[in-house]
Amino acid sequence: MEHLFSPYTLKALELKNRIVMPPMCQYSVSNKDGIATDWHYLHYVSRAVGGTGLVIVEMTDVEPDGRISDYDLGLWSDEHIAPLARIVDGIHQHGAKAAIQIAHAGRKAEDAQTPVAPSAIPFDNNSKTPRALTTEEVQEMVEKFRLAVRRAVQAGFDAIELHGAHGYLIHQFHSPLTNTRTDAYGQDLTKFGVEVIQAAKSEMPDDMPLIMRISAREYVEGGYGIEESIAFSKAYQAAGVDMFHISAGGEGPIAAEGRPGTHAAYQVPLARQIKEALGVPVIAVGRLDEPTLADAVIGNEEADLVAVGRGMLRNPYWALEAAAVLKKDTSIPRQYLNGFPKQAR
Repeated sequence: MEHLFSPYTLKALELKNRIVMPPMCQYSVSNKDGIATDWHYLHYVSRAVGGTGLVIVEMTDVEPDGRISDYDLGLWSDEHIAPLARIVDGIHQHGAKAAIQIAHAGRKAEDAQTPVAPSAIPFDNNSKTPRALTTEEVQEMVEKFRLAVRRAVQAGFDAIELHGAHGYLIHQFHSPLTNTRTDAYGQDLTKFGVEVIQAAKSEMPDDMPLIMRISAREYVEGGYGIEESIAFSKAYQAAGVDMFHISAGGEGPIAAEGRPGTHAAYQVPLARQIKEALGVPVIAVGRLDEPTLADAVIGNEEADLVAVGRGMLRNPYWALEAAAVLKKDTSIPRQYLNGFPKQAR
């Protein structure tokens, strides 16, 4: 039976365990130039030292106005490659693999003078009204994603994740709430996402996995549910997605009757349904900080990998602690051996 510390392989991506550090924005680019800093290096490499199998670098944007804030990472220039490559090398040095999440915030770009989106619909009453992209600009945006993926590959990442969740640009295109266009990108709500996937794949080695994060359910009035997300995920799978990272929400102010659960593993049923409907590997995320719970998600075949977010913000060595709790063997830095029981080594 598989467990949290079983190895996992997807194409050329070989992981020593099933533990993922999910992308979590650090808002720490003090020069506002999108270039990764020492903070990012220490933040990500420390989780590799701490035993994580796959470290996914935070939302990294394809153009300056695609950032949530001006303090976010970017990949719109070749200047961004070397600092990210340094992070990748550090992650590899400590036995983990590295992925990066490529994205555009769309209407949620808070510091853009005028955000862009599929349609001119603001996020909420306190947000800027975005400008609807022209058809030509949508096509240019696909090219920006392609070039960002090219740079990520040059930086040495082992996998690419496209951000199609949490109300950002790809999500905005496939949601009927935010895409009211009348051109081809409105007639087929998955067209933009499919073209971004195809562009990404054109820059990736054949054996490199493409991951896509999706919101499998919206929590606003009239939002889509699991059946709709299964349908658009099938289109994305056919376009080339190898694994889905299953989250939910983020598309707008939460409706009173649609409020998500706050209990442990509340999003795991969504991951399981996507996995079963598509026969595709999935990453589960959402309040999975307890090692026994994370282990059960793998053992019960509800997901292939488990992402631990808040737990890793609190403890960079979450994976090493989990091995001790579960009494599983894992590699521990020799400098830390005295801190762990023999069964966790």
